[in-house]
Amino acid sequence: MSVMAPAGAREKMTAEDRRVLTGTMIGTTIEWYDFFIYAQAAGLVFAQLYFAPLGQGSVLAQMVSWASLGISFLFRPLGAVIAGHFGDQFGRKKVLVATLILMGAATTLIGILPTHAQIGITAPLLLVLLRIIQGISAGGEWGGAALMAVEHAPVGKRGIFGSYPQIGVPAGMILATLVVFIMTSVTTPEQFLTWGWRIPFLFSVVMIIVGYFIRRAVSESPVFQEMAAKKRETASPLRELIKRNPKAIVLAALVFIGSNAAGYLLIAFLSSYAIRVHKMDRPGILLASTLAGMSWLVFTMVGGHLSDRWGRIKTVKVGYILMFVWMVPLFLLIDAANVWLYLLALVGLTIGNGLTYGPLSALFAEMFPAEIRYSGISIAYAIGAILGGAFAPLAAEWLLGATQSSLSIAAYIMILCIASYIGAAFIREPKGIDLVAGASSALSDRR
Repeated sequence: MSVMAPAGAREKMTAEDRRVLTGTMIGTTIEWYDFFIYAQAAGLVFAQLYFAPLGQGSVLAQMVSWASLGISFLFRPLGAVIAGHFGDQFGRKKVLVATLILMGAATTLIGILPTHAQIGITAPLLLVLLRIIQGISAGGEWGGAALMAVEHAPVGKRGIFGSYPQIGVPAGMILATLVVFIMTSVTTPEQFLTWGWRIPFLFSVVMIIVGYFIRRAVSESPVFQEMAAKKRETASPLRELIKRNPKAIVLAALVFIGSNAAGYLLIAFLSSYAIRVHKMDRPGILLASTLAGMSWLVFTMVGGHLSDRWGRIKTVKVGYILMFVWMVPLFLLIDAANVWLYLLALVGLTIGNGLTYGPLSALFAEMFPAEIRYSGISIAYAIGAILGGAFAPLAAEWLLGATQSSLSIAAYIMILCIASYIGAAFIREPKGIDLVAGASSALSDRR
């Protein structure tokens, strides 16, 4: 086996680096497009098509629709365990190709799934099953993409390299929202409800084919190749992870929850809230959400870049302070029921969210040893997603119904931001450690 020179020995980006970054970004964009199409449909049509017996247009039907979105997160740890095991033993690349195919198959099947009116209770049960498969795929996707980018990076550019798979999330949101925007613009509300919502799901077939060939062309992580050459694979990565790094898992997950919860409000809840509660124009809101996704993409890259200059922990802390401060203005602007103020509200949110999200690939990779790194970062990310974004839209819907005030949702996210800030305070800055030799001693008493 030929082993590439360690990424840390380089300072400049190579042609292979560019292929890796393009591959991780495009592959992750496609994977999260599939994931977010469901989020859009959960807010716009699934309550009517699959959960109508709970009450046509009722809050309960909508809450169950949000719950079907969140249930997949409960299966992310399973995907993380499976992908982490094979990724730490056999390489990052093979697992990434497998997760892409799995996600695409589930998404396409949702696009042809009959409704409750056609096949009864079987319809929502199959919908939830396919959503669970999406969750298993997503549980293994992020860790592999993050490591492919970070483990190829020169030491001083791990943050910006690691931001490329991160921007696949807002890029997936942009693509998903844009496709839904196009479909709502060219169809009547009745046509969209009848068949128009299916087109974005079926479009996944083309994207998966493209993503498959892109990922097949990307070389394996040089850190994994060097580790394999030294025979440092671990027979049971999960057992070693739990035995050696439980505190790192907890802190990494805690750092992620605030960013993930705010991100899922941006992805799923806020557009649905503006359309359903404030009766704002659907195409206008979806277009504004697409523009906000572009802002999120930019500030995610800014966050990765700043983490190479300031350090991962400082950048994340600044991001959480900005999100905390913006939460109340966010909902006051949205409640003004003006599309331009709605756009301003979302763009303001993306600044802090991008700074917290951009550095995470590099931060997590530097917190775990190479031989259990895929398992470590995947499981930490999955747990953070469960505690953060999994049921954030559902919690927001419940808080809104219970208090009749959107400021209760703001308070909820502010509490999560505080928790994540505290988690970051217990992590010693890990920037610059040797990714092959081992993980940083990144845990410390709070500063």
